[in-house]
Amino acid sequence: MVNTFNKTILPENEVDRLKALEYFDILNALPDRYFSNLARIIAVTFDVPIALVSLVGSEDVIFKGNFGMKGINRVDRGKSLCSLAVLDLEPTIFADAIKEPCLLTNPLVIGEFGLRFYAGAPIITKEGFSIGTVCIVGKEPREFSADETEILKLFAENAMHEIEMRGIIKHNSK
Repeated sequence: MVNTFNKTILPENEVDRLKALEYFDILNALPDRYFSNLARIIAVTFDVPIALVSLVGSEDVIFKGNFGMKGINRVDRGKSLCSLAVLDLEPTIFADAIKEPCLLTNPLVIGEFGLRFYAGAPIITKEGFSIGTVCIVGKEPREFSADETEILKLFAENAMHEIEMRGIIKHNSK
């Protein structure tokens, strides 16, 4: 895997984190209308062009909900800022990505895409594993308040709840 961040993107608990993600059996499922609806609500709430509900797999970041990046369902983990957001249990915020040393070689920031703002709240299992993110992306730098950060965390909790409910249904139907 290519790593464009000049820092490690594998958390210390990577093996267990991936097992937790695999438990829900959702990684390879098709993008989902519910998660896409959630992404749209998030985009409108924060007035951003892009909002995603993503799961961070071993090689790729898979978008289960996508508003603003039509036709893109996955990105290489070594390029996606969501790979950084799963390293911490608190939200990751880059108010002006071009000023972040770890992003200066990232093609989404320095390339044609022009990412300038990113805020991602980890989707955290009950066992404390960060399996993905609810994130928002903008093409202009932006300040992000403490209240907005808390709201983004609530959206991530809602995404985790939906993933858990699907896991319960799948495991009970076997």
